Amino acid sequence: MPINLPYEGLPAVEALQQENIFVMTPSRARTQDIRPLRIALVNLMPHKSVTETQLIRMLGSTPLQIELTLLATASYRPTHTDRAYLHAFYRTLESVRSEYFDGLIVTGAPIETMPFESVAYWQELCALFDWAKQHVFSAFFICWGAQAALYHYYGIDKLPLGRKMFGVFPHRVLDPRHELVRGFDEVFYAPHSRHTAVPVEAVACHPALEVLAVSEEAGLYLAASRDGRQVFVTGHSEYDRDTLDDEYRRDLAAGRAIERPAHYYPNDDPAGVPAVCWRAHGQLLYQNWLNYCVYQRTPYDLRELAQKTRRDATA
Repeated sequence: MPINLPYEGLPAVEALQQENIFVMTPSRARTQDIRPLRIALVNLMPHKSVTETQLIRMLGSTPLQIELTLLATASYRPTHTDRAYLHAFYRTLESVRSEYFDGLIVTGAPIETMPFESVAYWQELCALFDWAKQHVFSAFFICWGAQAALYHYYGIDKLPLGRKMFGVFPHRVLDPRHELVRGFDEVFYAPHSRHTAVPVEAVACHPALEVLAVSEEAGLYLAASRDGRQVFVTGHSEYDRDTLDDEYRRDLAAGRAIERPAHYYPNDDPAGVPAVCWRAHGQLLYQNWLNYCVYQRTPYDLRELAQKTRRDATA
């Protein structure tokens, strides 16, 4: 949350702003109304409850009050989640079509080797992406969800990798003054688990997008639209300690060709317990998104969102 310094003209304000510390002036603080943020989570992962827990943990690390709505596809029913569970906790796009949300999170899905158009729920997802432009203030796309959004909105396609990008990789911040990476170390770690990649150059060359963090080994990690309304993360900062281990042992048991996750096990020994070195930056990323891209900018009355979107599009 920002610090509110009730002193107009205080020299410390300018000094802190030069250090990329967010300082709120009294005049701005007086104009802020407080209400819960409405966040929709589109969960495309097979094991819904695991992904829910991981992402709710991230959202719960902020002092902001959040009202969460869980969304699932109507055109495809996952085989790993009971229908009763979906009926009890999830809604579909059609049921929220007339509603507005401060934020939207779209997860990854274990289908990245398929062409987008071959995905069973691709048309429904495209409809959701189009709906979000008018009904969501800021969207946060993860892994395959980020690849799908970049393809739908900007025509940037994913490319197959020679081998799975699998492990915990160091990343460097390209623009330390950007609000999404406020407080980040110059080098930070995040897990990746994917068979495809989005070329950094394709994103960097698009005038509406900016690349914020990359890895020499894993490539693109964090990008955003220049207005902060769309955030793209190709890794999994929400992962638990054992997530990569579970994926590795699952693939081994299934007889799939899989290498050990890189930079993950102590001494590269799967018998060891991996150390979590990515959680702090993961929580900070979600906090920054919720605070700077959502809370500080979203209309208090969400019914004004469509009007604001139209004004921004013509500005």
